[in-house]
Amino acid sequence: MESDREFAERACETCGQASNAKSRPIGSKRFDIFSASEFTGFLREETFYIKTAPPPTKIARAMSAILKLPRKVRALSARGKTPTLPKLRISVVQYLNTAPLVWSFTNGPLRGKYELSFTVPSLCAEALRTGAVDVAIIPAIEYQRIDDLVILPDMAIASKTRVRSLLLVSRMPIEKIRKIALDSGSRSTQALVKILCHQKWKIAPEFFEMAPDLAAMLQRAEAALVIGDPALRLSLAMESGTRRGEAGEQICAASALGIEAAGIDGDSTLHIYDVVEQWRRMTTLPAVLAAWAARRKTVTPEVIADFQSSRDFGLRHLPEISTQAAAELGLPANKLQRYLTENINFSLDEENLRGLTAYFKQAADLNLIPQAKPIEIAAARPERLRDAYATPR
Repeated sequence: MESDREFAERACETCGQASNAKSRPIGSKRFDIFSASEFTGFLREETFYIKTAPPPTKIARAMSAILKLPRKVRALSARGKTPTLPKLRISVVQYLNTAPLVWSFTNGPLRGKYELSFTVPSLCAEALRTGAVDVAIIPAIEYQRIDDLVILPDMAIASKTRVRSLLLVSRMPIEKIRKIALDSGSRSTQALVKILCHQKWKIAPEFFEMAPDLAAMLQRAEAALVIGDPALRLSLAMESGTRRGEAGEQICAASALGIEAAGIDGDSTLHIYDVVEQWRRMTTLPAVLAAWAARRKTVTPEVIADFQSSRDFGLRHLPEISTQAAAELGLPANKLQRYLTENINFSLDEENLRGLTAYFKQAADLNLIPQAKPIEIAAARPERLRDAYATPR
């Protein structure tokens, strides 16, 4: 039987071949914010959107093995030197809305200080669960499913009213849905959709996971959950030619989204529900979608200071982030910057904590988590360690 190291090296070859494949499902392109930099332990997340890629369980194993390989087989750090002490290992979601949180690690003063790897939300959580990494941006729901975690203070990926990058796309009004295909890379939003179905929409559909190919998903189900940059692309396509439905959804023709699939013609009507907007209508609270989490022993004042510094650095460079993303995604930079400023909130303020607490309670009520354990926030950084680059907020 092959060793983890041999498996990892073979999986990397397979992933590399998959990432170079020419054909991709509709709407699969995402912002590769890290292509301009060099990192250790890098595994491209695009393979999850390609049918020839290894299954997620194998990629999870490969990622764990890669991060545990002897340092001599890893790429050197950005400065080309092997550090004398192991670097803290960080797992990052490769979506546009994560970019501001890690911009200093990838493009700023903290570049090269930590070892970064990139994947989809579900595998960020799995890497932290297995000990393959020390810190990860994890789906909020996974905090309740992994023991001995603390959340880094005042940082999150949240949305106060409408997020535009978490969409439930349906071929019919929500009350008629019998099957929902869920993006297999999602965790928090899957739970959020299940809560909405039970508490707000009063339906009990069948749920099943699929790779995030919207056309294929809508062939097998009446509705599909799409997340991240592919969902944002759909939202931008819907900025004109839509109308509001009774449940607050946007209604448009399938042709407006460029969906071509068997049984779905261009004149078909689609109902698109913004998941955070629907949560806000039900609870009057924001939604916390992801947060930085770590093992308790990993978190030091310096670590907290660095992560908050990176977030602050990123927020001051939103025009640069948006311009780079626009070039890669083929979308207008001003609209991407508007998304990052108006739709995404990067704090874990009191209102966001109330929303997160309510989310955990409702998830526990539906047995999506064993129980809603208290939210433990790592100790705040001392005043003397505050980021010299940060501006008052």
